[in-house]
Amino acid sequence: MSNLFVRKATGMVRSWSVMDAFIYALFSINLITLGLYSFSQMYYFEGGMVNALIISAIFIFFEVVVYAALIAVMPRSGGDYVWQSRILGGAVGFILAVTGWWFILWLWVPLYGDMFRHIVLVPLLGIFGAKDIALWFAGTQNGAFTASILTLVIVSIFIMLGMKTYARIQKFSFYGGMLGLLIVIVLFLTGSPEAFKAGLEANATSMFGAAPGVYDATVTMGTDAGAITPLTGGALGLVFLVIPYMVFFNLWPNWGATLYGEVRGATDFKRNMTGMGLALGVTTVLGIVLLFAISRTMGWEFYVQAGAAWWNYAWGYTDVVPALPIWPYPALLAAFLTTNKLVQFLVIGLMSLWWFGWCATVFLSSTRVIFAAAFDRLLPESVAKLDERTGTPVNALLLMVVPSVIVAYLFNYNLLNFQTLTLCSTLVIAVTFLGTTISAIVLPYTKPDLYKSSPISQYNVLGLPLISVAGVIFGSFLVYLLYQWIIDPNGLYGIGLSNTSSIYYMLANYVLAAVIYFGFKAYRKSKGIDLSKVTAEIPAE
Repeated sequence: MSNLFVRKATGMVRSWSVMDAFIYALFSINLITLGLYSFSQMYYFEGGMVNALIISAIFIFFEVVVYAALIAVMPRSGGDYVWQSRILGGAVGFILAVTGWWFILWLWVPLYGDMFRHIVLVPLLGIFGAKDIALWFAGTQNGAFTASILTLVIVSIFIMLGMKTYARIQKFSFYGGMLGLLIVIVLFLTGSPEAFKAGLEANATSMFGAAPGVYDATVTMGTDAGAITPLTGGALGLVFLVIPYMVFFNLWPNWGATLYGEVRGATDFKRNMTGMGLALGVTTVLGIVLLFAISRTMGWEFYVQAGAAWWNYAWGYTDVVPALPIWPYPALLAAFLTTNKLVQFLVIGLMSLWWFGWCATVFLSSTRVIFAAAFDRLLPESVAKLDERTGTPVNALLLMVVPSVIVAYLFNYNLLNFQTLTLCSTLVIAVTFLGTTISAIVLPYTKPDLYKSSPISQYNVLGLPLISVAGVIFGSFLVYLLYQWIIDPNGLYGIGLSNTSSIYYMLANYVLAAVIYFGFKAYRKSKGIDLSKVTAEIPAE
């Protein structure tokens, strides 16, 4: 059956250790980039932030179980695509995985670019005294689009260097970023509200040209914008309404699942679960510690108000420029507790590594899904071509980069209402995860031979397969999220039926995937290749 595929084996090299996969998982649920970015936007909820962080992590642990089990059964490059196409059928696998791992990731590029300017460019430029350039990046559409293009360049270079080199970049970023976070937490824990207010007034004025009285003005603007989210507490129902926004940050410990064809020891279920589970647990604990540290010195109310003041303007609800003319990045605000420029640079330089260690996640996992589909002949054979030196699927990378420029332009200049689509980036991937979760639930019953010969067959709960039980719990969680996003009965998320732009955009992605699938299936059939037989086989790595 080897002639069904582009070649006998994928050619992917197992160049990553389980430690590399753990670091990738930890960066995928990145507390500093995705976490702080999301927290600052979640200012209008009535449930406690810490409560939502903990409860969401409990449900997401069952995602870890599902994905760790599937990896152990089929550790193949392509992850969700391979599992769904082999368990649920080629059409479902291709349409869900390609939409969730390829098309929707174009929308993530301007989001990664937005975090790049707020977390790396603006703070460093401010510290170096380049106020005008810093404010250009922070507050203009041209600056935002430039940050997106720079992101694409950096990401492409990292991925072209190959998995082994990127693992080294990750490792360096992991240790440096952790040191930076420790310094930030210590600064907050040893500071005082009075010192913070004085530091903010002095540094925001000197670095970014803020008017005197920036603290009080931010409090007023944030309060007027509706900043109410508490640090803890709130009725359980209100906490559950925070979670659909929270998962924009922490739904991704499985982000490396498409790469496990390149991870040594991937058939070990316990090691897979430990790696992803530790990433989730460590991130959750660090998040709680950081939020409490922020509340101690900055003050929780001020933190929420500063986020509200920034996003209320950025989202166009007011034309009054925030008193603090930059995104309220907690690491920079912590650095304001000292006037020593060297210490400020050290803090922001180390914290910038959280972005550099994470940025390639926007395409790295996606290129493997595109590669896997091309290997199954559902895309041109040239897309499955690997760089001989690094093992990088170069043409798959191009299929990510080129459309991303267009989407980044639409988003950063807010054409066709694109800036309202932010959470679509999560919704579409959650649908893909739901497809994989259903695959996990039915695997023991639809592929009994494959299941019984796998290392996960020994794990049961009350006589039922662990993978199925975990799948039902996580699948129910995903259904809840999708209901809140799409129906949005409380009008909290802005990407459901009330936002026709979001519905049209997501449907267009699924239609495009279906056209490609059925088009290539018909084309291959005319050449004598039955793609239903292809997806009945599991390719060798």
